[in-house]
Amino acid sequence: MTSTPLAEVLDGQHAADFRKAARALVKQPLLLAHGRYADEFRLVRRHASELREWFDRNTGWSLQTDAEAARLRKIPGVLSDPTHPAREATRAASPFTRRRYVLLCLALAALERGEAQIALGRLADQVVLDAADPHLVRVGIQFTLDRRDERLDLAAVVRLLLGLGVLRRVAGDEDAYVSGAGDVLYDVERRVLAGLLAARRGPSTVHAQALGDRLAELVAETALDSDELRFRAMRRSLTRRLLDDPVLYYDELTDAELGYLTRQRGFLTARITELTGLVPEVRAEGIAMVDPDDDLTDVRMPEQGTHGHVTLLLAEHLAAAGGPVATEQLAVRVRELAAEHGGFWAKSAREPGMEADLVEQAVARLAALGLVSRTAHGVAPRPALARYAVGETVVLEPGTARMPAQRKARKP
Repeated sequence: MTSTPLAEVLDGQHAADFRKAARALVKQPLLLAHGRYADEFRLVRRHASELREWFDRNTGWSLQTDAEAARLRKIPGVLSDPTHPAREATRAASPFTRRRYVLLCLALAALERGEAQIALGRLADQVVLDAADPHLVRVGIQFTLDRRDERLDLAAVVRLLLGLGVLRRVAGDEDAYVSGAGDVLYDVERRVLAGLLAARRGPSTVHAQALGDRLAELVAETALDSDELRFRAMRRSLTRRLLDDPVLYYDELTDAELGYLTRQRGFLTARITELTGLVPEVRAEGIAMVDPDDDLTDVRMPEQGTHGHVTLLLAEHLAAAGGPVATEQLAVRVRELAAEHGGFWAKSAREPGMEADLVEQAVARLAALGLVSRTAHGVAPRPALARYAVGETVVLEPGTARMPAQRKARKP
């Protein structure tokens, strides 16, 4: 039967909405019915059945939707990757420390047991009581929340929960609590809270001791006792990494994973392109799924501002180095760059002694994008960084017909 123009238009609209909903979930795995992502939430609800089937079949991520929220329970392809931490919900966006992660877990446990409304002071009391657990004391974790820096840590945790939609502020503000001048009252969104943990089993059922083993048990699939189940697990793991990681390097895969990816590369990348619009860039060292729309990322490069400029300049320097560079040498390079480009930087970044902080922020960004790795000898460039290598500038006289070849990136 020949399709009519109207049917083609409707099919095209359906495909566009489905892709938009999938991209929204990949970028923001927790969508609420109210707030800045309300339109995306409605799209996900409309296509929930198809999305649930796709993510379950290809990634093993479960999708839960109800009238209040949509939650895609994403499991990282690499459990030991520390380059995408939780961050403060402030302009500084500082990464969470170990203490703040512990506070976050204690706060979630207290909220789970608590009422539909809770004051920040009451939540703090519960956290202090739970922090007296002998297991935490033995590993050196203590909270009294008597000091201002500890109250700042709790305020950062609460602001993260406000951003996720677990809490809704009713009255007051966190700054007043931190200064000891007041308290804050919150509504607890229990449905959002219940869906926050992305794991295949309850943490209390995990018996492993080492952190890596505990994480593996939390997200382990059922017994892989047949070739079909092992191939399915590999397909899901590789799809997760292609979909979620900036670059998938072949040298990070096992022989079995590399063999499967070599045979199924076209199929896997085509499925991801169909869902999200990401385009595969295949090189000798690995695969990057490139986003033509440039919005499926939490870390951008290039980026505006002082830190973005410093990161780009250090990327060029590392790409030209061809091997590991000590962080002290990078600090020296930042000092040289400040003399040349400092007029475009923030005044604070040009002050003596800021080099180490600028290097650390730049390296953290490059590592999160899979462009460098930290080693015992400093910072080592990875193959994808070659796109930021530039050639010598060629200056032509007026009237020269030949086009300049400057700033041509080498292919990795």
